[in-house]
Amino acid sequence: MNKKLAAALSGGAVLVLTLSGCGDDSDDKVNDWAKKFCAQAQPQLQKIDKANAAIGQKTQDNDPPAEVQKTDSVAFQQMSDAYKALGTAVGEVGPPPVDDGEATQKAAMKELNASSKEYAELKTKVEAVDIKDQHKFSDGLKTIANELERISTGGNQAMKKLESGKVGAAMSKQKGCQKQPASTGPSGSGATGGDAPAEGSASGDDATRKDSSDKDASEKNSSDKDSSEKKD
Repeated sequence: MNKKLAAALSGGAVLVLTLSGCGDDSDDKVNDWAKKFCAQAQPQLQKIDKANAAIGQKTQDNDPPAEVQKTDSVAFQQMSDAYKALGTAVGEVGPPPVDDGEATQKAAMKELNASSKEYAELKTKVEAVDIKDQHKFSDGLKTIANELERISTGGNQAMKKLESGKVGAAMSKQKGCQKQPASTGPSGSGATGGDAPAEGSASGDDATRKDSSDKDASEKNSSDKDSSEKKD
């Protein structure tokens, strides 16, 4: 059932995550605003990505309920903190220097803070799910996944407005606001764990090649020795 949580998360990050790095030229003031905001936003967007990845890693039906519950709880808290920080960032950089900039800023802050509160509520709900009964646990995750999907897909009008026009074009040119490649995994134990087998495999190949070379050398020496003895 955690697969449904992961699927809901995949479409649910702040719309900032969808910016692709292209856009029309904007004036210097708008570019400066975007640069300041995206610099503050980047670490928060990375936290959201890591939280998404953590939930996504727990997609096996045989994962212990307690482990799934703990992972989801931590992830929801991280997302709540990140959205709150994004709301603070929008407030600190000031209104974007465009028409209705102040209204756009306030609406975006309201949405981001609301998302932070909703993810905090999800954390409380997932911690209350019965992990001793598999059926109740699955039903509980199902309810949370539905809630997550609602949060993810709804109520982003203010962010859409913030990311439109000159402001959106300026933000899309800032690395901090650009969507990271899907192949880039989160740093931390999860990513390390995922990379370790590959590294081990590479090391194993090297070791195998070395053993093979040593064996060949040993057989050659033995053959040379036998040949020498026969001559004697």
